[in-house]
Amino acid sequence: MGLSNGFGLLSNDRSKPLHYRFAKKQRHKMNSVIANSSLITNDPVLDPGQFDWSEPLSSEWQTIRDEALSIFEHRDAIPPLRDVSPDHRRIMQDNSWRSFFLVGYGNRIEENIARAPRTAALLDRIPGLNSAFFSILAPGAVIIPHRGVTKAFITAHLGLVVPQHREKCWMRIGGRRLNWSEGKWMVFDDTYEHEVQNETDETRIVLLCQIARPLRAPGSWLASATMSYIKRSHFVQDARKNLADWETAYSKAENEVL
Repeated sequence: MGLSNGFGLLSNDRSKPLHYRFAKKQRHKMNSVIANSSLITNDPVLDPGQFDWSEPLSSEWQTIRDEALSIFEHRDAIPPLRDVSPDHRRIMQDNSWRSFFLVGYGNRIEENIARAPRTAALLDRIPGLNSAFFSILAPGAVIIPHRGVTKAFITAHLGLVVPQHREKCWMRIGGRRLNWSEGKWMVFDDTYEHEVQNETDETRIVLLCQIARPLRAPGSWLASATMSYIKRSHFVQDARKNLADWETAYSKAENEVL
């Protein structure tokens, strides 16, 4: 379960700008260059131990979990990802996947960071962090098979709240079926087809991070250009506006409790 990375997930692109359609058509060639320049394996599932940032955060997972649970008290005011990022509406048909952003597409969400300051301080240790949010999957949630667009990023999940029968809450990627564990990282390349299901009656919460892939030239140049394009795209600008709207809703929910 990754995060759409700028070229969108929708199948109908005829209304999109010409440069958008050109970039999307060239994504396979760009990914080939990035893959050949990768300083880590291009396997679907990656070993968290190869990343220096993984252990400092996993050792503090209970601190991160406690901040996530405090935020989860106002669960109805946490935006469904499909409302933040309309491109996700094809893979998620309802509001059962919610997201509380701390960093979105390179932009710090300061109001949200103030609600999870210790988590935010730990996230500062991750080089190349593009996005980070508490990813909340409701009981019965289904995310249909899909794939990310660019290998410029890798995706990492830190398990915070995992259903008791964790074998029934899973992600399938690259022919493997994976389960989350509390305090453990799951790191993967979301350009491989993947799907998610929570077949339990409990909520699953992870800290989801989208991180720049370690690269050498020329892939690093291409990835940098891709990231620059994404940050200027309508996709990110619309998402930033949507996040601001939901920040107002979350603040209202907090004030109603006081």
